[in-house]
Amino acid sequence: MKIRIKGNTVRYRLTKSEVETLAQTGYYKEETPFGKRTFVYAIKVDAATPELHADFVNDTITLYLNERKAVSWANNDLVGFSSEIKMAKGTTLSLLLEKDFVCMDNTDEDQSDNYPNPKLSK
Repeated sequence: MKIRIKGNTVRYRLTKSEVETLAQTGYYKEETPFGKRTFVYAIKVDAATPELHADFVNDTITLYLNERKAVSWANNDLVGFSSEIKMAKGTTLSLLLEKDFVCMDNTDEDQSDNYPNPKLSK
């Protein structure tokens, strides 16, 4: 799973096996150690969650995804989900949860578990 944060936008990208794990177990996380503390980013499936939302507790960003959407996501062509959350002082937090596609340019990164890029088939 990859995470990208820019300003008020948080974006997760998941490989095929990560999407399948999320659908089967209802949870997926990655950890990055920083000395004595660890930054965690996770996705949790929740039946009561209508729209994608997030929280940040104990050094962990957790996105919450509706259970029905998570289960079907592993078996459909939907790229992902997005949501905007109104925050204090009139700001907005934008959330994106997407399938990770094979890059169109040359990269040294292992992409064997990524989804085929639909733009490469044209």
